[in-house]
Amino acid sequence: MARKKKHPKDSFVSMTELVLPNDTNTLNNLMGGRLMHWMDIVSAIAGQKHCSSIVVTASVDNISFREPIRLGDVVTLRAKATRAFNSSVEIRIDVDAENIPAGKKIASHSAYFTFVAVDANGTPVEIPEVEPETEEEMELYKGALRRRQLRLILGGRMKPSEAHELKSLFDIK
Repeated sequence: MARKKKHPKDSFVSMTELVLPNDTNTLNNLMGGRLMHWMDIVSAIAGQKHCSSIVVTASVDNISFREPIRLGDVVTLRAKATRAFNSSVEIRIDVDAENIPAGKKIASHSAYFTFVAVDANGTPVEIPEVEPETEEEMELYKGALRRRQLRLILGGRMKPSEAHELKSLFDIK
């Protein structure tokens, strides 16, 4: 039987936070750990929406801190599914920071989190496929297989020679 399909928009979640003094370091910048916490929450909700199941964080790709987010900024996090495998789903998170009084908004971060859908006993369950609709969603979908293979190699769960999608990128024979 074919797996059900869902569109990325079906998993879309937007979350807004205000950076308060307790969220900042001694330079009045948002602490990285607080941002990662918010990213984990918004992406887990997107994962649950896609999977219609409990999800647990399996991996977090590189998070680059491009620009500091300051005390008083309004942070908007947007997340949606990019691709699903048997029981795992990749979620992309984009983060913007806005200084409303100054009228300044920046795209500050983006990352990919991977979740595994589980039942009440913690056993992985099959999930719907992602069916991209827009050109951007199709590009994210295509790139997800390469990102997955790289995660598996870095995690010691796949040999580089088995990563067929990465061979052309790294000239692996």
